[in-house]
Amino acid sequence: MRFKSHYVADFSDRNPQPITDKLFSERWSPRAFKNTDIPSVALEAILDAARWSPSCFNEQPWQFITASNTPGGRFEEFLSLLVDANQHWAKTASVLGFIVSKRHFDHNQQENSTATFDCGAAWMAMTLQARLFGLFTHSMAGMHYDEAYSSLKVDASTHQIICAFALGVMDSADSLPEPLQRKEKPSPRKPLTQIWQHY
Repeated sequence: MRFKSHYVADFSDRNPQPITDKLFSERWSPRAFKNTDIPSVALEAILDAARWSPSCFNEQPWQFITASNTPGGRFEEFLSLLVDANQHWAKTASVLGFIVSKRHFDHNQQENSTATFDCGAAWMAMTLQARLFGLFTHSMAGMHYDEAYSSLKVDASTHQIICAFALGVMDSADSLPEPLQRKEKPSPRKPLTQIWQHY
């Protein structure tokens, strides 16, 4: 399954190692989305990729709450939970969602200090599966957290809302408000020498 976009991102500011797969270097978080129907089989595969992520004690602390941009669903409600700056562009995504982390281990009820790390692994897995389908994702910390806990019925004593995210087909940067158009380009990365010590 492959979704087509008429627009190609400019990755010229990125310089991966020659044998690094482009799946990684061509992952980025656009703001310009074109609302396109994503069949349930594709959405299920994206979330299934997250399901196979590693986690401490195989706790699998992640939970995902999603809404498709279709009439009669909860998309508009989910959109309202984002800060205004994110609402301006996320309104055209095909799917909005939230990643929620369980705070404690099941086997001993102790705090799971690696839960958010494990949720990050699950997020990367679903993001890469989305890219294999030709789709893009964009995670967001900018939301109204109190309203989100209430609307999503998440108990803050047992679970933490990690982030919101948008999923969809990339659109032209011209579809964005002018200030955002200037930002709509994949960002560079620090060189390996700055992040890696090998002995």
